[in-house]
Amino acid sequence: MEAETLNRPNAVEINGVAVELAKHGSGPTLLFLHPHIGLAGADGFLHALAQKFTVYAPSHPGFGRSALPRHFTTVDDLAYFYLDLIEELDLDRILLVGASFGGWLAAEIAVKASPRLERLVLIDPLGVRLSERDTPDIVDLFATKQSALERLAYRDPAHARLDHAAMSEEDAFIHFRNRESAALFGWSPYMNDPKLKSRLHRVKLPTLVLWGDDDGIVKLPYGRAYAGLIPGARFVTVAHAAHFPYIEQPQGCAQLITAFGA
Repeated sequence: MEAETLNRPNAVEINGVAVELAKHGSGPTLLFLHPHIGLAGADGFLHALAQKFTVYAPSHPGFGRSALPRHFTTVDDLAYFYLDLIEELDLDRILLVGASFGGWLAAEIAVKASPRLERLVLIDPLGVRLSERDTPDIVDLFATKQSALERLAYRDPAHARLDHAAMSEEDAFIHFRNRESAALFGWSPYMNDPKLKSRLHRVKLPTLVLWGDDDGIVKLPYGRAYAGLIPGARFVTVAHAAHFPYIEQPQGCAQLITAFGA
């Protein structure tokens, strides 16, 4: 199976909420929770994982073309939605993988302790505040100029460059909708849940935290401290990558996850 032939997402309805859900490969169950940029750039990574896993890759409510109920206003709402999705799709022994904003979401799900989860992988997750009040942990994704954001988020900014003039109408719609929903769920407090830090000790799953060694959005010390809040978590840096190592090093990340999830 080639990356460009991955299945297009189909709509599934969970408690009346229609969401896009792509399914690839065969093998043990892996649920991938995308970052604030959506599923853009993830095909190579998902293709690599699909060689060993049955990969489920939904678009969160409000992202892509998934519906957004009016009462969904927090990442906690998304976490409970995914617990419902897991049960309705009868997923079990799940390797839960979340990146950036999706890593925050995966951590919120893990502290709720679903018996259907087996392992957890967090890739440069957001979601906790570790510094003093006036010292930001996470670069402002909404106020930072695009050119500067590209340098911080990618070791090779070519991965991030967007030609808005060349975008299809659908791609433009999804791009700006993702940005709008990221602001809805992560604006205030900015990209963190004040209660999550004190709850991470509840994660009882074997946990792997992957971190791009050149991440300029959230620095390595934040990543190490985040991993230190999860009992027994293993922290591994990914070379030649920044905030989205699964995009810049898809094969390397997939290999680390496959070895961990085997």
